[in-house]
Amino acid sequence: MTTPQSDPSSSAVEQEPGGKMSFFDHLVDLRKRLINSAAAIAVGAMVGVSVSKRVFDFIDLPMRAALRKQHLDDRLVYTNPTGALELIITLGIYIGVVLASPVVLYQVWLFIAPGLYKHERKAVTTFIFSSVFLFLAGISFGYFIMLPYMLDFLVGFQGSFRPLISINEYFDFILIVLLGLGVVFELPVLIFFLALFGIVTPKFLWKNLRYAILIIAVVAAIITPTPDALTMLIFMAPMVALYFIGIGVAALVVRNKAKRAAIADQGAR
Repeated sequence: MTTPQSDPSSSAVEQEPGGKMSFFDHLVDLRKRLINSAAAIAVGAMVGVSVSKRVFDFIDLPMRAALRKQHLDDRLVYTNPTGALELIITLGIYIGVVLASPVVLYQVWLFIAPGLYKHERKAVTTFIFSSVFLFLAGISFGYFIMLPYMLDFLVGFQGSFRPLISINEYFDFILIVLLGLGVVFELPVLIFFLALFGIVTPKFLWKNLRYAILIIAVVAAIITPTPDALTMLIFMAPMVALYFIGIGVAALVVRNKAKRAAIADQGAR
C-alpha cells in the first residue's frame, strides 16, 4: 500500500513559522523603523515647504470659485503678521507626511512582517499601494466633489454679512474635510486586517449591515461641516460603498485562508 505524497509547497506553508525575534531585537527594530520614518517625513517636509505656496494656490481654488459665484472679492486674507508664514510651514509639514507615507507604511510593514507567514508577507506591495491609493482617492473625492458643494452652501448663507476668509481658518477647514475623508476611505484596508486575524468575517459584516449603516450615518453627521441632509448623504455614499468593498475583501481573505488550510490538511495526511 502506497502512502500518498504531500505537496512540498503545501507542507512548507503549514510548517513555516513566523519570524522569531527576542524582545530586545524588537526594540532595536522598532527604533530603526521610527528613525527611518522620521527621516522620510523630514525630507518630505523640506520638499513640502518649498512647494507649499504653489500647492495652496491650488487648494484655495474652490473657495475663490465659491466667492466669485456670489459676486464677492475672491482674495483670501491673513489676520496676523505670522499668518502666511505659519500656513507655509504647516502646509509643508502635511505635504511632507503625505509624500513620506509610502515609506512610513513600508516601515510599519517591515516591523510586523517577521511575525507573519511568508504568504502573508507577500501582501506588502498590495498593502502599501492600496492604502496610499485609497487615501488619495478620499482626498480627491473631498476636493473635487465635497468642497465645491459645501463652500457654495456656506458662502450662500452670507445674508447681510460680508465674508472675509482667513487663509489659516480656511486651511483648518479643508484639512478636517480632506484628511477625514482620506482616513474614511481606508475602511477596506481596516476590514482586510480584521478579517486576516479572524476578528470579522463576511457573514458577520453582512449580518450587521444595518448597524454599520447606522454608524456610518452618525459618523457622517459628525464630520459633515454643513447642517443640510444632502451633504450628509454625499458623505455617506462612498462610506457605504467602501463597506461593501470591505465585505468583498473579507470574503477573499476567508476564502484564501480556507484554501491554505485545506492544502495544509492534505499535506498532513
